[in-house]
Order: sequence, then structure tokens, then C-alpha cells
Amino acid sequence: MKKIAFACLSLLLITGISCKDAKKGQDGGAVELEAASSEKFSLVKDSTKVSFTAYKTTDKLPVGGKFTKINITNTTEGSTAMEALNGTTFNIPVSSLFTNDATGTRDPKILEFFFGVMDNTELISGVFKVSGEDNCSIDVTLNGKTANIPLDHEMSGDNSYSFSGVMNLENWDALNAVASINKACEVLHTGKDGVSKTWSEVAVHADVLLQEK
Repeated sequence: MKKIAFACLSLLLITGISCKDAKKGQDGGAVELEAASSEKFSLVKDSTKVSFTAYKTTDKLPVGGKFTKINITNTTEGSTAMEALNGTTFNIPVSSLFTNDATGTRDPKILEFFFGVMDNTELISGVFKVSGEDNCSIDVTLNGKTANIPLDHEMSGDNSYSFSGVMNLENWDALNAVASINKACEVLHTGKDGVSKTWSEVAVHADVLLQEK
């Protein structure tokens, strides 16, 4: 009888230990699953690069440039890259303009005869917006006006994204600024047909890097 009781007690102990081990395994799996699902993305602020391409002459010759400084003024975290970027606000000092012009005359002309004839253009400001899974855009404030630029985006590396769009300056009431810079650069913007032209269409591009937490 004692042997039977001892055997039953041993069985209970073994069962209890086995259940505890199984529970630990289940808990471990749950913790691991929770850690995976709670992974967050956030923007690496100083990684953001902003560039643009303007166009001159009726042949639409490209003139590239960039802004060497961009201030990220609001960031969030998200379970996806797009979610993390949604609502990010920024401002760009126009004084950080750089077009790599060997003569050193182009940048001062753009600052004076383009940005200089607009209202409130010390900074270009904006907010990144996400609608749905793949639709994104930026609201940009320039010349005292705010308008939207739809963006195409692609993953260009591990957690690196590129965004591209087209800025039509008439949406910011900036055609007088286009006419101003065209007059200041009339000879340089004259093509083979003898016509001087500065396009109101500007291609914009941004590269960003996100980190996982």
C-alpha cells in the first residue's frame, strides 16, 4: 500500500513539474511573440536628405540642387516605417541651398530673385502624411501658401526609403518668382530656339533612414 501511495505521489510530482515546464515554454513563446509584435520604427533625424531638380530652356534642361539642412520638428514611432513617418513635421532654411555651381553666382541669384520675392520664405515647412498603406504625400508651406505634393516611394536599402514628387509652383502662387529668376538668368536660360524659359515644375526628392527598436 505504501508503494502504491509513493508511486502516486511520484506521478503527481512528475506531472506537476512537466506542467510547469510546459507553461514556462508557453510563456516564453508568448513573450517572444509579444517582443516581435512590439517592434517599433523611428526616423533617424540627421539622416534625412532633401534635393530638387529645376528646369530651364524649352528643352527642359535639368538644374540640380539640394538643401544642406533640414530640421525635423516632430517625430513618432510606429509598427511600420510609414506609420512612424506619418505626422512628421519639418522645416528647411532656404539659406542652406546648394547647387554646386562652380561660378558661385547661381545660389545668390536663386536666394535673391526667387525666394527673395516671395512672402515668408526664410523657411520651407511641411508635414508628412500617410493615407492607407501605400499612399503618402507632404503638405508644404511656401510663399504664405500651403499645398500638397503626392509622393512615390520605394525602399532603397535596409530601412532606407526614397520619396519623389513634383512641385508645381503655381499651387503656391509663385509664378512671379519664376518670372523673376528667369529675368535674372535670361541669357543662361535661353535655349537653341532663342527663347528664355524657366519651368514652374520642380522635381523634389528625399531620402530617409529609419531604425528599429
